[in-house]
Amino acid sequence: MTKGLTRTLKWCGALVAALAAALAAGCATVARYDAAGDIRAFLIAVRDGDRPAFDRHVDRAALKTNLRARVLARAASAYGVQSRQTAAALLAGPLVDVAVDELVRPQVFRAAASLAGYGPETHVPPPLVIGQDLQLMDQNRVCAMIRRRCTFVFKREDDDVWRLIDYEGDFGLLQRPRGP
Repeated sequence: MTKGLTRTLKWCGALVAALAAALAAGCATVARYDAAGDIRAFLIAVRDGDRPAFDRHVDRAALKTNLRARVLARAASAYGVQSRQTAAALLAGPLVDVAVDELVRPQVFRAAASLAGYGPETHVPPPLVIGQDLQLMDQNRVCAMIRRRCTFVFKREDDDVWRLIDYEGDFGLLQRPRGP
């Protein structure tokens, strides 16, 4: 009778562990597909150059902070942390802010989106397709992958809208367009 009870308890424990794993995987999937709807709206705004829709899906303050840090890190890695160029970049904070403001526009992100297959004439796929290319970072952050590399990081904000908070892709893809 003890062996039977032990076997039953082991079986129940395995079943509970399997259900917990399935539930955790389900939550991750739900978060990815929840984000995919807002990311689709972001991609359409980028494709169409729709500034109001773009702004609704960008956390401008977080994105500026992250882009500013990358600009300064590039200067430090190119010239050294204690170089005059890096010090000048740090002191030129307002100029860096102006440069970052110029980057946070839908037209600038068009080249990076085109690399992912979302060009000006492209039909942006439904959220179910987009969700497959998202990598869950935590329950409130996902990464849109381009060529197996994290490129766009989105975060679920307090109003349940997923907004772009970081661009981890190649700065060379962020082309500064002429005009508005």
